[in-house]
Amino acid sequence: MVSIQLPDGSRREFDAPVTVAEVAASIGAGLAKAALGGRVGSGESARLVDLSHRIESDTALAIVTPKDADGLDMIRHSTAHLLAYAVKELFPDAQITIGPTIEHGFYYDFSYKRPFTTEDLAVIEKKMTELANKDEPVTRRVLPRDEAVAYFKSIGEAYKAEIIASIPAGEDVSLYSEGAFTDLCRGPHVPSTGKLKFFKLMKVAGAYWRGDHRNEMLQRVYGTAWASKDDLQKYLTMLEEAEKRDHRKLGRELDLFHIDEHSPGTVFWHPKGWTLWQEVEQYMRRVYRDNGYQEVKGPQILDQGLWEKTGHWDKYRENMFVTESEKRDYALKPMNCPGHILIFKQGIKSYRDLPLRFGEFGQCHRNEPTGGLHGIMRVRAFTQDDGHIFCTEDQIQAEVIAFTTLLQKVYRHFGFNDIIYKLSTRPEKRIGTEESWDRAENALAAGLKASGCDFEYLPGEGAFYGPKIEYTLKDALGRPWQCGTIQVDPNLPERLDAEYVGEDGARHRPIVLHRAIVGSLERFIGILIEQHAGALPTWLSPVQVSVMNITDGQADYAREVAQTLQKQGLRVTLDLRNEKITYKIREHSLQKVPYLIVVGDKERDAGTVAVRARGNQDLGVMALAAFSQKISAELNPEQ
Repeated sequence: MVSIQLPDGSRREFDAPVTVAEVAASIGAGLAKAALGGRVGSGESARLVDLSHRIESDTALAIVTPKDADGLDMIRHSTAHLLAYAVKELFPDAQITIGPTIEHGFYYDFSYKRPFTTEDLAVIEKKMTELANKDEPVTRRVLPRDEAVAYFKSIGEAYKAEIIASIPAGEDVSLYSEGAFTDLCRGPHVPSTGKLKFFKLMKVAGAYWRGDHRNEMLQRVYGTAWASKDDLQKYLTMLEEAEKRDHRKLGRELDLFHIDEHSPGTVFWHPKGWTLWQEVEQYMRRVYRDNGYQEVKGPQILDQGLWEKTGHWDKYRENMFVTESEKRDYALKPMNCPGHILIFKQGIKSYRDLPLRFGEFGQCHRNEPTGGLHGIMRVRAFTQDDGHIFCTEDQIQAEVIAFTTLLQKVYRHFGFNDIIYKLSTRPEKRIGTEESWDRAENALAAGLKASGCDFEYLPGEGAFYGPKIEYTLKDALGRPWQCGTIQVDPNLPERLDAEYVGEDGARHRPIVLHRAIVGSLERFIGILIEQHAGALPTWLSPVQVSVMNITDGQADYAREVAQTLQKQGLRVTLDLRNEKITYKIREHSLQKVPYLIVVGDKERDAGTVAVRARGNQDLGVMALAAFSQKISAELNPEQ
C-alpha cells in the first residue's frame, strides 16, 4: 500500500507502487493532460521528478503543470534540449555541450565549424516546431558513468564525454532521449515534445568552453519559452519596449554619456548627463542631511593589510585593482565599509552617540570581467550612496523601520511605487550564536512588519555574519531591480576592533548596519533613464525649458525670457538659430525637453509666451509669471 498526500491535505491510496502520471490520472483527466511532472516530498527535501517517476513509499506529492514556476522551468529546460535536437538534425557535425535555463528562457552552447547566422536561427526554430509537432516521448534512462562516457564518445560527442568523465567514478548518470536525440541531463523534463509550443530563438553569442578564455569559443544560442501564446507575446512586446528604452541607446541620443575603449567599464559623463547625475546626488545628499546622517569621505586607496583584516582580500582579491608604492601594497576600494569603521574609531564613542549614521558618495572600483559589463548598469568604477549605521543590538528594529520608510519615500519621488521585500536568513556556514541570529532576524522581520511590508524569506541567503533585507523595485515594464539593502554586521567591528563605551562603563562592540538606497548611482541613473524612456521628470531633466524664436525679430525678447527663467533656477537652453520653428520644435521634442517656449511677434508685444509640454501638448499662450508658477510645482520632488 502506497499513501500519497496531496497539497490540499487529502490522501490517495494505491495497492502498489505508482507513477506520478498515474496519480495525476486518478485525480482527473484534465490534470493528467496538463501534468508535466511532480514535486515529491515536502519542505526542503522536496524534489522535482518526471511524470514517469515511480513512487514506492508513502510521501507528499504535488502535480506540476505549466501554471507552476517549476513547470515553466521544465518547459524551458526541455526546450533547450529541443533546440539541441534541431541543431543536430540540421547540422550533424555540430557538437553539443550544455544547455541550462536562465531568467525568461534558456541557452545552449554548440561547437560548429562556422558561425550560426540570423537565417540559421529561423531555420532551426522551424525545425524545433516540426519536432515538437511530432509529440515524441521524452524518456529517461540511467547508465554507469563509464558506460555513458563510452556512449557519447561512440557518437562523436567529445564535450559530453568530457563532462561525464569529470563526474566521480562509480556514479550513475541520467540520459534523456527524444526521437533520435539523446542528451546528458539530471532532468526532470516534460513527458513529450508536444508540450513545447511557445518558444522563440533570440540571438547568438560567443562563450568559452567551461568559461575559460584559453578554451575554444563556442556558439551560444539564446531562446525564450513560455506556457502560453499570450505569455510569449507579452514577453516579446516587453522586449521591444525595453529596446526602445535601452539606456545605452538613449544615452547617445540625448547626449548624456558614453563608454570609451580607452577606459573600459567607466563612464564619460557629458554636460547633460552630469547635470542629471548632480540632481540625483544632491537629492540624496538632502536625504542624508534631513535624516540624521553625517556625510563623510574616505580615501580611494587603502593598504592591503586592512583588506586582509576585513577578510576581503581572501574572498574578493580577484575583483580588486591593486597597486604598489615604496614596496607597500595597496588596493583601490571595492566598497566603503572599512573606511567608515576607521572613521568611527577616531576618538572615544559613547552609547549616547548611538545610533551614529555615516553616509558617503564613495567611488568604488571592481575588476568586473569584460563580458559582464553593460552600459552604465554594470561598470568597473561606480559611486554608491553608501551608508553605515553604528548602533546597539536593541536599536536595529527602530533603524530598520526608519530606513524602510525613508527608502519608500525616495523611490516614490523617483517614480517607483512597486517594491519587493526579501529577508535573507542564516546560511549553513556562519559565525555567531543561534541566539544572536534569532535576535537579528527577528529585528529585521519586525521592522518590515511595523512598516506594513509584505515580504518573503530567503532561507540560507544571508551573509556568514548576518541577515539582510533586499529592497527590489519594479520599473514601468515590470522588470525587477535590486537596489536597496540593509544588512546586520557584527563581524566587521570585531575584525577592526571598533568599540564604544556602554552605560555600564565597559567597552562594547557596535553593530554595523550596511545600507544603501539607490546603490550604484551609475546603475540607478540607467534604471531611471529606462523607467522614464528618457523623458525624465522635470526636476531631473538636464534641460527643463527650451526657448526659441520664430524670426530674428524676437531674438532679444527670447533672450530676456531665457534669462528670467535661468535666474529663477531653471535649466534653460536658448535656440536662436535661423531655422524653421517646426524644425526647432521637433529637434527639442526629440531631446525630450519637458517644456518648449515659442515666442513670435504677438508674444513679444504682449509680454507672453506660447508653451508646449512634452508629448506634443499645446498649453496655449500665458504670462511668463504664470508659466513660472506652473513649472515650480514640478521642481521639488519632496512635495
